[in-house]
Amino acid sequence: MIEANETFDGTWPYTPRFFHGNGFAMHYADENPDGQETFLCVHGEPTWGYLYRNIIPRLARYGRVVVPDHMGFGKSETPQDRAYTIEEHCDNLDRLVLDLDLTNLTLVIQDWGGPIGGAIAYRHPERVKRLCVMNAIVGGRAPDSAGSFGLPPWLQWVSGPAFEPTIKNLSATALSVMKRVGFESTAQVDETWIRAYAAPFPTPESCIAAYRFPQCINDRETVDFLKTVRTPEAMAAVKEKPAMLIFGEADRALPQAFTIGCFKDLWPNGPVVTLPGVGHFLQEDAPETVAALIQQFVQMT
Repeated sequence: MIEANETFDGTWPYTPRFFHGNGFAMHYADENPDGQETFLCVHGEPTWGYLYRNIIPRLARYGRVVVPDHMGFGKSETPQDRAYTIEEHCDNLDRLVLDLDLTNLTLVIQDWGGPIGGAIAYRHPERVKRLCVMNAIVGGRAPDSAGSFGLPPWLQWVSGPAFEPTIKNLSATALSVMKRVGFESTAQVDETWIRAYAAPFPTPESCIAAYRFPQCINDRETVDFLKTVRTPEAMAAVKEKPAMLIFGEADRALPQAFTIGCFKDLWPNGPVVTLPGVGHFLQEDAPETVAALIQQFVQMT
């Protein structure tokens, strides 16, 4: 857990706010709270709200921007008595959304932010206006022609002997882990950047959330839980929402054809933009392009 007022040399200038309704301190940024549009930006593995630092100011011109840190990431606490299941993460975000009474939502969701943030749309479709999905899967079934999820390089590594000692030492390995998943724009990496992504993980115990996320991918508990969220009724309501997919082609975790196939199963007419040379962490690789695409999508819908 990062100290509340840490700004990382001014690169994270956002006022820290905390929600305690989940039994731990859940951090979130909340910019332009009087805006009519509301953007809920949800991160994944092994990042935190810092991932959106260059996008927040652009979106704040159009509305409110709420950027939470999942339990065990960023400035949120890392309780040691939790299982860190996807259900827990979904419930944490759900309670934050209800506590803040967020409506008219544009979900901006990437990596594990896809299923976790997407659960808001399935559970509370009346609160969601549109979805901007970025290198994430929020449901749907890819056609056979799109191939299978298979075993991408990231999951091959997760299944190997180097995973546990690496992921439990993120204070030193955050950059290499992000590179392994798909991070291309390393020219921007400096000591401040490294410190910001390493800071949540000073000890092996503090890495528990990052360690658990990859284990949840093929976990039966995850699959069964998501089925309870994505009921036929909820699926029908979500399909009615405008949605866009932005996909960084240099992703090493999600196969491109499979991800697009899942998206098109839900939103056959939804726009898909692929970005060559951009990796899984497209908020880092192409923040200006991503922000412009989201703004354009909001104006169109």
